[in-house]
Amino acid sequence: MFDKILIANRGEIALRVIRACREMGIKSVAVHSTADADAMHVRMADESVCIGPPSGAQSYLSIPAIISACEITGAQAVHPGYGFLSENANFVQIIEDHGLTFIGPSAQDIRTMGDKITAKDTAQKLGIPVVPGSEGGVPDVESARKAAADMGYPVIIKATAGGGGRGMKVATSAADIDVAFSTARSEAKAAFGNDEVYMEKYLQKPRHIEVQVFGDGKGNGVHLAERDCSLQRRHQKVFEEAPGPCITPEERARIGKICADAVGAMSYSGAGTVEFLYEDGEFYFIEMNTRLQVEHPVTEAIFGVDLVREQIRVAAGLPLSFTQDDLQINGHSIEVRINAEKLPNFAPCPGKITAYHAPGGLGVRMDSALYDGYSIPPYYDSLIGKLIVHGRDRPEALARLSRALGELIVDGIDTTVPLFHALLAEPDVQSGDYGIHWLERWLEENLGG
Repeated sequence: MFDKILIANRGEIALRVIRACREMGIKSVAVHSTADADAMHVRMADESVCIGPPSGAQSYLSIPAIISACEITGAQAVHPGYGFLSENANFVQIIEDHGLTFIGPSAQDIRTMGDKITAKDTAQKLGIPVVPGSEGGVPDVESARKAAADMGYPVIIKATAGGGGRGMKVATSAADIDVAFSTARSEAKAAFGNDEVYMEKYLQKPRHIEVQVFGDGKGNGVHLAERDCSLQRRHQKVFEEAPGPCITPEERARIGKICADAVGAMSYSGAGTVEFLYEDGEFYFIEMNTRLQVEHPVTEAIFGVDLVREQIRVAAGLPLSFTQDDLQINGHSIEVRINAEKLPNFAPCPGKITAYHAPGGLGVRMDSALYDGYSIPPYYDSLIGKLIVHGRDRPEALARLSRALGELIVDGIDTTVPLFHALLAEPDVQSGDYGIHWLERWLEENLGG
Protein backbone atom coordinates (compact mmCIF):
# COMPACT_ATOMS: atom_id res chain seq x y z
CA MET A 1 0.00 0.00 0.00
CA PHE A 2 1.10 3.59 -0.64
CA ASP A 3 2.57 5.70 2.14
CA LYS A 4 1.78 9.04 0.50
CA ILE A 5 -0.61 10.17 -2.23
CA LEU A 6 -0.67 13.50 -4.04
CA ILE A 7 -4.12 14.81 -5.05
CA ALA A 8 -3.88 16.66 -8.35
CA ASN A 9 -7.06 18.64 -7.86
CA ARG A 10 -8.81 21.17 -5.65
CA GLY A 11 -12.11 21.85 -3.86
CA GLU A 12 -14.52 19.25 -2.58
CA ILE A 13 -13.10 16.35 -4.60
CA ALA A 14 -9.62 16.97 -3.15
CA LEU A 15 -11.17 16.89 0.33
CA ARG A 16 -12.98 13.68 -0.59
CA VAL A 17 -9.71 11.96 -1.47
CA ILE A 18 -7.90 13.35 1.58
CA ARG A 19 -10.58 11.85 3.84
CA ALA A 20 -10.22 8.42 2.24
CA CYS A 21 -6.45 8.61 2.63
CA ARG A 22 -6.74 9.55 6.28
CA GLU A 23 -9.04 6.58 7.01
CA MET A 24 -6.56 4.27 5.28
CA GLY A 25 -3.57 5.66 7.20
CA ILE A 26 -2.04 7.22 4.07
CA LYS A 27 -0.40 10.65 4.10
CA SER A 28 -1.90 13.17 1.66
CA VAL A 29 -0.32 15.97 -0.35
CA ALA A 30 -2.40 18.89 -1.60
CA VAL A 31 -1.35 21.03 -4.54
CA HIS A 32 -2.70 24.53 -4.98
CA SER A 33 -2.49 27.70 -6.99
CA THR A 34 -1.70 31.00 -5.33
CA ALA A 35 -5.44 31.76 -5.44
CA ASP A 36 -6.13 28.63 -3.38
CA ALA A 37 -3.56 29.19 -0.64
CA ASP A 38 -6.33 29.39 1.98
CA ALA A 39 -8.51 26.63 0.51
CA MET A 40 -9.85 23.89 2.76
CA HIS A 41 -8.08 21.07 0.92
CA VAL A 42 -4.77 22.82 1.63
CA ARG A 43 -5.66 23.11 5.32
CA MET A 44 -6.71 19.46 5.66
CA ALA A 45 -3.89 17.73 3.80
CA ASP A 46 -0.77 16.52 5.60
CA GLU A 47 1.42 18.55 3.23
CA SER A 48 0.83 21.14 0.54
CA VAL A 49 2.77 22.52 -2.41
CA CYS A 50 2.05 25.68 -4.39
CA ILE A 51 2.24 24.80 -8.09
CA GLY A 52 1.56 28.09 -9.84
CA PRO A 53 -0.52 31.23 -10.35
CA PRO A 54 -4.35 31.33 -10.35
CA SER A 55 -4.83 30.23 -13.95
CA GLY A 56 -5.67 26.53 -14.13
CA ALA A 57 -3.46 26.17 -17.20
CA GLN A 58 -0.47 27.35 -15.18
CA SER A 59 -1.22 25.38 -12.01
CA TYR A 60 -3.65 22.45 -11.86
CA LEU A 61 -3.05 21.61 -15.53
CA SER A 62 0.72 22.01 -15.31
CA ILE A 63 2.13 18.49 -15.55
CA PRO A 64 5.75 19.54 -14.80
CA ALA A 65 4.59 21.35 -11.64
CA ILE A 66 2.68 18.30 -10.42
CA ILE A 67 5.60 15.95 -11.13
CA SER A 68 7.90 18.33 -9.25
CA ALA A 69 5.49 18.35 -6.30
CA CYS A 70 5.61 14.55 -6.22
CA GLU A 71 9.40 14.58 -6.23
CA ILE A 72 9.60 17.25 -3.53
CA THR A 73 7.22 15.45 -1.17
CA GLY A 74 8.07 11.83 -1.98
CA ALA A 75 4.51 11.00 -3.02
CA GLN A 76 4.28 7.56 -4.60
CA ALA A 77 0.93 7.90 -6.35
CA VAL A 78 -1.32 10.56 -7.84
CA HIS A 79 -5.09 10.73 -7.55
CA PRO A 80 -6.52 13.02 -10.25
CA GLY A 81 -10.05 13.52 -8.88
CA TYR A 82 -12.27 14.59 -11.78
CA GLY A 83 -11.80 17.34 -14.33
CA PHE A 84 -8.37 18.93 -14.92
CA LEU A 85 -5.97 16.06 -15.81
CA SER A 86 -8.17 13.13 -14.79
CA GLU A 87 -8.68 11.89 -18.37
CA ASN A 88 -5.39 13.04 -19.89
CA ALA A 89 -3.60 9.96 -21.24
CA ASN A 90 -0.32 11.85 -21.68
CA PHE A 91 -0.38 12.80 -18.01
CA VAL A 92 -0.85 9.15 -17.04
CA GLN A 93 2.08 8.12 -19.23
CA ILE A 94 4.35 10.80 -17.76
CA ILE A 95 3.32 9.80 -14.22
CA GLU A 96 4.28 6.20 -14.93
CA ASP A 97 7.51 7.19 -16.71
CA HIS A 98 8.57 8.88 -13.48
CA GLY A 99 8.04 5.70 -11.49
CA LEU A 100 4.80 6.88 -9.92
CA THR A 101 1.38 5.23 -9.83
CA PHE A 102 -1.66 6.83 -11.42
CA ILE A 103 -4.80 6.02 -9.42
CA GLY A 104 -7.05 5.25 -12.34
CA PRO A 105 -7.12 3.31 -15.61
CA SER A 106 -4.27 2.88 -18.07
CA ALA A 107 -3.26 5.54 -20.56
CA GLN A 108 -4.41 3.25 -23.36
CA ASP A 109 -7.91 2.83 -21.92
CA ILE A 110 -8.20 6.59 -21.46
CA ARG A 111 -7.16 7.16 -25.09
CA THR A 112 -9.54 4.52 -26.38
CA MET A 113 -12.55 5.88 -24.53
CA GLY A 114 -11.57 9.54 -24.91
CA ASP A 115 -12.26 9.52 -28.65
CA LYS A 116 -15.99 9.21 -29.27
CA ILE A 117 -15.69 7.21 -32.51
CA THR A 118 -13.09 4.77 -31.16
CA ALA A 119 -15.11 4.41 -27.95
CA LYS A 120 -18.28 3.57 -29.86
CA ASP A 121 -16.47 1.01 -32.01
CA THR A 122 -14.88 -0.53 -28.89
CA ALA A 123 -18.25 -0.63 -27.13
CA GLN A 124 -19.83 -2.48 -30.05
CA LYS A 125 -17.05 -5.04 -30.06
CA LEU A 126 -17.57 -5.57 -26.33
CA GLY A 127 -21.29 -6.18 -26.78
CA ILE A 128 -22.53 -2.84 -25.46
CA PRO A 129 -25.60 -1.52 -27.34
CA VAL A 130 -24.99 1.73 -29.23
CA VAL A 131 -27.06 4.50 -30.80
CA PRO A 132 -27.51 4.03 -34.58
CA GLY A 133 -25.09 6.38 -36.29
CA SER A 134 -22.41 7.02 -38.90
CA GLU A 135 -19.56 4.61 -39.49
CA GLY A 136 -16.76 6.75 -38.13
CA GLY A 137 -16.37 10.45 -38.79
CA VAL A 138 -18.41 12.42 -41.29
CA PRO A 139 -15.88 14.29 -43.49
CA ASP A 140 -18.13 16.62 -45.47
CA VAL A 141 -21.67 17.90 -45.79
CA GLU A 142 -22.53 15.52 -48.63
CA SER A 143 -21.62 12.57 -46.41
CA ALA A 144 -23.66 14.14 -43.62
CA ARG A 145 -26.74 14.38 -45.85
CA LYS A 146 -26.43 10.75 -46.91
CA ALA A 147 -25.88 9.45 -43.36
CA ALA A 148 -28.86 11.45 -42.08
CA ALA A 149 -31.10 10.14 -44.86
CA ASP A 150 -30.04 6.55 -44.10
CA MET A 151 -30.79 6.71 -40.37
CA GLY A 152 -33.73 9.12 -40.55
CA TYR A 153 -34.29 12.50 -38.93
CA PRO A 154 -33.82 13.94 -36.39
CA VAL A 155 -30.05 13.45 -36.10
CA ILE A 156 -27.37 14.94 -33.86
CA ILE A 157 -23.89 15.90 -35.05
CA LYS A 158 -21.17 15.60 -32.41
CA ALA A 159 -17.49 16.45 -32.09
CA THR A 160 -15.39 13.29 -31.84
CA ALA A 161 -13.21 14.94 -29.19
CA GLY A 162 -16.13 16.72 -27.56
CA GLY A 163 -17.74 17.05 -24.18
CA GLY A 164 -19.91 19.40 -22.15
CA GLY A 165 -22.29 20.00 -25.05
CA ARG A 166 -19.75 21.80 -27.23
CA GLY A 167 -19.62 20.83 -30.89
CA MET A 168 -23.11 19.28 -30.77
CA LYS A 169 -25.93 20.31 -33.11
CA VAL A 170 -29.34 18.79 -33.92
CA ALA A 171 -30.84 18.66 -37.40
CA THR A 172 -34.57 17.94 -37.44
CA SER A 173 -34.88 17.82 -41.23
CA ALA A 174 -32.82 17.91 -44.43
CA ALA A 175 -33.19 21.70 -44.46
CA ASP A 176 -31.17 21.92 -41.21
CA ILE A 177 -28.28 19.63 -42.06
CA ASP A 178 -25.93 22.07 -43.81
CA VAL A 179 -25.97 24.69 -41.05
CA ALA A 180 -25.87 22.11 -38.25
CA PHE A 181 -22.88 20.36 -39.82
CA SER A 182 -20.83 23.50 -40.41
CA THR A 183 -21.66 24.92 -36.98
CA ALA A 184 -20.74 21.70 -35.16
CA ARG A 185 -17.40 21.55 -36.99
CA SER A 186 -16.50 25.16 -36.29
CA GLU A 187 -17.43 24.81 -32.59
CA ALA A 188 -15.41 21.59 -32.34
CA LYS A 189 -12.38 23.25 -33.91
CA ALA A 190 -12.58 26.22 -31.57
CA ALA A 191 -13.15 24.16 -28.42
CA PHE A 192 -10.95 21.12 -29.00
CA GLY A 193 -8.59 21.95 -31.88
CA ASN A 194 -10.18 19.08 -33.82
CA ASP A 195 -13.09 19.62 -36.22
CA GLU A 196 -13.89 15.95 -36.85
CA VAL A 197 -17.55 15.15 -36.23
CA TYR A 198 -19.79 12.11 -36.35
CA MET A 199 -23.54 11.62 -36.46
CA GLU A 200 -26.12 9.70 -34.47
CA LYS A 201 -29.84 9.20 -34.43
CA TYR A 202 -31.42 11.81 -32.15
CA LEU A 203 -33.77 10.22 -29.63
CA GLN A 204 -36.99 12.08 -28.82
CA LYS A 205 -37.41 11.68 -25.05
CA PRO A 206 -34.41 9.80 -23.72
CA ARG A 207 -33.13 9.63 -20.18
CA HIS A 208 -29.46 9.82 -19.25
CA ILE A 209 -28.56 6.59 -17.47
CA GLU A 210 -25.01 5.77 -16.42
CA VAL A 211 -23.74 2.48 -15.05
CA GLN A 212 -21.02 2.61 -12.41
CA VAL A 213 -18.38 -0.02 -13.10
CA PHE A 214 -15.20 -1.09 -11.39
CA GLY A 215 -12.36 -3.24 -12.69
CA ASP A 216 -9.44 -4.77 -10.83
CA GLY A 217 -7.06 -4.50 -13.78
CA LYS A 218 -6.74 -8.29 -13.88
CA GLY A 219 -9.75 -9.19 -16.00
CA ASN A 220 -12.46 -8.93 -13.37
CA GLY A 221 -15.24 -6.35 -13.37
CA VAL A 222 -18.35 -5.52 -11.37
CA HIS A 223 -21.15 -3.01 -11.72
CA LEU A 224 -22.76 -0.91 -9.00
CA ALA A 225 -26.12 -0.39 -10.70
CA GLU A 226 -27.04 2.84 -12.44
CA ARG A 227 -27.58 6.52 -11.80
CA ASP A 228 -30.21 8.65 -13.49
CA CYS A 229 -28.72 12.03 -14.49
CA SER A 230 -31.48 13.22 -16.81
CA LEU A 231 -32.03 16.64 -15.24
CA GLN A 232 -29.46 18.67 -17.15
CA ARG A 233 -28.86 22.24 -18.22
CA ARG A 234 -26.78 22.73 -21.36
CA HIS A 235 -25.67 19.10 -21.12
CA GLN A 236 -24.43 19.66 -17.56
CA LYS A 237 -25.97 17.50 -14.83
CA VAL A 238 -27.62 19.24 -11.90
CA PHE A 239 -29.64 16.48 -10.17
CA GLU A 240 -28.58 12.82 -9.95
CA GLU A 241 -30.10 9.81 -8.27
CA ALA A 242 -29.59 6.10 -7.75
CA PRO A 243 -31.07 3.77 -8.57
CA GLY A 244 -32.81 5.09 -11.69
CA PRO A 245 -36.55 5.51 -11.00
CA CYS A 246 -37.48 4.15 -14.42
CA ILE A 247 -35.19 1.11 -14.55
CA THR A 248 -36.62 -2.32 -13.74
CA PRO A 249 -34.62 -4.93 -11.81
CA GLU A 250 -34.45 -7.03 -14.98
CA GLU A 251 -33.10 -4.14 -17.06
CA ARG A 252 -30.62 -3.29 -14.31
CA ALA A 253 -29.27 -6.83 -14.17
CA ARG A 254 -29.04 -7.06 -17.96
CA ILE A 255 -27.21 -3.81 -18.68
CA GLY A 256 -25.11 -4.12 -15.53
CA LYS A 257 -23.78 -7.52 -16.56
CA ILE A 258 -23.00 -6.27 -20.06
CA CYS A 259 -20.98 -3.38 -18.63
CA ALA A 260 -19.21 -5.47 -15.99
CA ASP A 261 -18.24 -8.07 -18.58
CA ALA A 262 -16.94 -5.31 -20.87
CA VAL A 263 -14.60 -3.77 -18.26
CA GLY A 264 -13.42 -7.25 -17.38
CA ALA A 265 -12.63 -7.98 -21.03
CA MET A 266 -10.68 -4.69 -21.21
CA SER A 267 -8.74 -5.55 -18.03
CA TYR A 268 -9.84 -2.10 -16.99
CA SER A 269 -8.45 -0.79 -13.70
CA GLY A 270 -10.42 1.32 -11.23
CA ALA A 271 -13.65 3.29 -11.43
CA GLY A 272 -15.45 4.08 -14.64
CA THR A 273 -18.90 4.99 -15.85
CA VAL A 274 -20.59 3.65 -18.96
CA GLU A 275 -23.10 6.27 -20.09
CA PHE A 276 -26.29 5.62 -22.03
CA LEU A 277 -29.31 7.26 -23.48
CA TYR A 278 -32.31 5.19 -22.42
CA GLU A 279 -35.66 5.16 -24.18
CA ASP A 280 -38.52 2.64 -24.34
CA GLY A 281 -36.60 -0.04 -22.48
CA GLU A 282 -33.49 0.20 -24.66
CA PHE A 283 -30.00 1.42 -23.75
CA TYR A 284 -27.78 3.24 -26.25
CA PHE A 285 -24.09 3.80 -25.42
CA ILE A 286 -22.87 7.38 -25.71
CA GLU A 287 -19.50 7.40 -23.92
CA MET A 288 -17.40 6.00 -21.11
CA ASN A 289 -15.91 8.25 -18.45
CA THR A 290 -12.61 6.80 -17.30
CA ARG A 291 -12.60 8.44 -13.89
CA LEU A 292 -14.56 9.03 -10.72
CA GLN A 293 -17.77 10.96 -11.36
CA VAL A 294 -19.00 14.07 -9.53
CA GLU A 295 -22.13 12.12 -8.60
CA HIS A 296 -20.37 9.05 -7.17
CA PRO A 297 -21.73 9.67 -3.63
CA VAL A 298 -25.25 8.50 -4.54
CA THR A 299 -23.82 5.13 -5.52
CA GLU A 300 -21.81 5.00 -2.30
CA ALA A 301 -24.98 5.73 -0.33
CA ILE A 302 -27.07 2.88 -1.73
CA PHE A 303 -24.28 0.30 -1.59
CA GLY A 304 -22.38 1.40 1.52
CA VAL A 305 -18.99 1.34 -0.23
CA ASP A 306 -16.17 3.88 -0.48
CA LEU A 307 -15.32 4.17 -4.16
CA VAL A 308 -12.20 6.27 -3.57
CA ARG A 309 -10.87 3.67 -1.16
CA GLU A 310 -11.43 1.01 -3.82
CA GLN A 311 -9.61 3.14 -6.40
CA ILE A 312 -6.59 3.33 -4.11
CA ARG A 313 -6.70 -0.39 -3.30
CA VAL A 314 -6.84 -1.44 -6.94
CA ALA A 315 -4.07 0.97 -7.94
CA ALA A 316 -1.91 -0.60 -5.21
CA GLY A 317 -2.51 -4.05 -6.72
CA LEU A 318 -5.03 -5.27 -4.15
CA PRO A 319 -8.29 -7.02 -5.09
CA LEU A 320 -11.67 -5.37 -4.79
CA SER A 321 -13.06 -5.65 -1.27
CA PHE A 322 -16.43 -6.85 -2.59
CA THR A 323 -17.86 -9.17 -5.24
CA GLN A 324 -20.89 -8.69 -7.45
CA ASP A 325 -22.95 -10.86 -5.12
CA ASP A 326 -22.03 -8.60 -2.19
CA LEU A 327 -23.56 -5.56 -3.89
CA GLN A 328 -27.19 -5.20 -2.87
CA ILE A 329 -29.09 -1.94 -3.30
CA ASN A 330 -30.29 -0.33 -0.07
CA GLY A 331 -32.82 2.47 -0.48
CA HIS A 332 -32.57 5.52 -2.71
CA SER A 333 -30.14 8.43 -2.91
CA ILE A 334 -30.23 11.86 -4.59
CA GLU A 335 -27.53 14.48 -5.16
CA VAL A 336 -27.94 18.10 -6.20
CA ARG A 337 -25.02 20.18 -7.44
CA ILE A 338 -24.88 23.57 -5.78
CA ASN A 339 -23.11 26.24 -7.82
CA ALA A 340 -22.05 29.78 -7.04
CA GLU A 341 -24.31 31.21 -9.72
CA LYS A 342 -26.93 33.93 -9.88
CA LEU A 343 -30.37 33.01 -11.21
CA PRO A 344 -32.05 33.30 -13.63
CA ASN A 345 -29.07 33.53 -15.98
CA PHE A 346 -26.72 31.24 -14.03
CA ALA A 347 -23.99 33.88 -14.10
CA PRO A 348 -20.91 32.89 -12.03
CA CYS A 349 -21.00 34.52 -8.58
CA PRO A 350 -17.61 34.30 -6.86
CA GLY A 351 -17.15 36.18 -3.62
CA LYS A 352 -16.67 35.94 0.12
CA ILE A 353 -18.74 33.54 2.22
CA THR A 354 -20.06 35.51 5.19
CA ALA A 355 -21.88 32.56 6.79
CA TYR A 356 -21.94 28.83 6.06
CA HIS A 357 -23.90 26.07 7.76
CA ALA A 358 -24.07 22.55 6.36
CA PRO A 359 -27.28 20.56 6.85
CA GLY A 360 -27.15 17.38 8.91
CA GLY A 361 -29.25 14.61 10.35
CA LEU A 362 -29.98 11.06 9.30
CA GLY A 363 -29.16 10.31 5.67
CA VAL A 364 -27.62 13.70 4.84
CA ARG A 365 -24.13 14.27 3.45
CA MET A 366 -22.65 17.58 2.34
CA ASP A 367 -19.48 17.46 0.23
CA SER A 368 -18.10 20.99 0.12
CA ALA A 369 -14.91 22.96 0.64
CA LEU A 370 -16.72 26.04 1.95
CA TYR A 371 -16.15 27.67 5.34
CA ASP A 372 -17.05 30.99 6.99
CA GLY A 373 -14.88 33.74 5.54
CA TYR A 374 -13.71 31.74 2.52
CA SER A 375 -13.44 33.73 -0.71
CA ILE A 376 -14.51 31.74 -3.76
CA PRO A 377 -12.01 32.55 -6.53
CA PRO A 378 -13.28 33.46 -10.01
CA TYR A 379 -10.87 31.23 -11.89
CA TYR A 380 -12.43 27.79 -11.63
CA ASP A 381 -15.67 25.86 -12.02
CA SER A 382 -18.61 27.34 -10.09
CA LEU A 383 -19.46 24.08 -8.26
CA ILE A 384 -19.19 24.81 -4.52
CA GLY A 385 -20.93 21.83 -2.98
CA LYS A 386 -22.89 18.63 -3.41
CA LEU A 387 -25.82 17.85 -1.16
CA ILE A 388 -26.49 14.12 -0.99
CA VAL A 389 -29.40 12.46 0.78
CA HIS A 390 -30.34 8.82 1.35
CA GLY A 391 -33.69 7.35 2.27
CA ARG A 392 -35.44 4.02 2.44
CA ASP A 393 -37.19 4.84 -0.83
CA ARG A 394 -37.44 7.70 -3.33
CA PRO A 395 -40.27 9.60 -1.58
CA GLU A 396 -38.30 9.60 1.67
CA ALA A 397 -35.16 10.75 -0.16
CA LEU A 398 -37.09 13.61 -1.78
CA ALA A 399 -38.53 14.69 1.56
CA ARG A 400 -35.10 14.53 3.15
CA LEU A 401 -33.63 16.59 0.33
CA SER A 402 -36.25 19.28 0.80
CA ARG A 403 -35.57 19.40 4.52
CA ALA A 404 -31.79 19.52 4.05
CA LEU A 405 -31.97 22.30 1.47
CA GLY A 406 -33.96 24.30 4.01
CA GLU A 407 -31.16 23.91 6.57
CA LEU A 408 -28.33 24.88 4.23
CA ILE A 409 -26.96 28.40 4.74
CA VAL A 410 -24.56 29.98 2.24
CA ASP A 411 -24.51 33.76 2.74
CA GLY A 412 -22.47 36.35 0.88
CA ILE A 413 -23.01 35.01 -2.64
CA ASP A 414 -25.85 33.77 -4.83
CA THR A 415 -26.28 30.03 -5.31
CA THR A 416 -28.51 27.64 -7.25
CA VAL A 417 -30.28 26.42 -4.10
CA PRO A 418 -33.57 28.22 -5.05
CA LEU A 419 -33.64 26.20 -8.27
CA PHE A 420 -33.86 22.94 -6.34
CA HIS A 421 -36.60 24.21 -4.05
CA ALA A 422 -38.60 25.01 -7.18
CA LEU A 423 -37.86 21.70 -8.88
CA LEU A 424 -38.92 19.66 -5.85
CA ALA A 425 -42.38 21.24 -6.12
CA GLU A 426 -42.82 20.00 -9.69
CA PRO A 427 -45.06 16.93 -10.15
CA ASP A 428 -42.78 15.52 -12.87
CA VAL A 429 -39.77 15.65 -10.54
CA GLN A 430 -41.76 14.14 -7.71
CA SER A 431 -42.85 11.25 -9.94
CA GLY A 432 -39.54 10.92 -11.78
CA ASP A 433 -41.20 11.42 -15.16
CA TYR A 434 -38.68 13.43 -17.18
CA GLY A 435 -36.06 13.09 -19.90
CA ILE A 436 -32.85 14.94 -20.72
CA HIS A 437 -34.69 17.86 -22.34
CA TRP A 438 -37.18 18.42 -19.51
CA LEU A 439 -35.11 20.88 -17.48
CA GLU A 440 -34.22 23.08 -20.45
CA ARG A 441 -37.92 23.46 -21.27
CA TRP A 442 -38.80 24.12 -17.62
CA LEU A 443 -36.13 26.80 -17.34
CA GLU A 444 -37.38 28.49 -20.48
CA GLU A 445 -40.93 28.52 -19.18
CA ASN A 446 -40.13 29.52 -15.61
CA LEU A 447 -36.87 31.46 -15.65
CA GLY A 448 -36.71 32.64 -19.23
CA GLY A 449 -33.91 30.21 -20.04
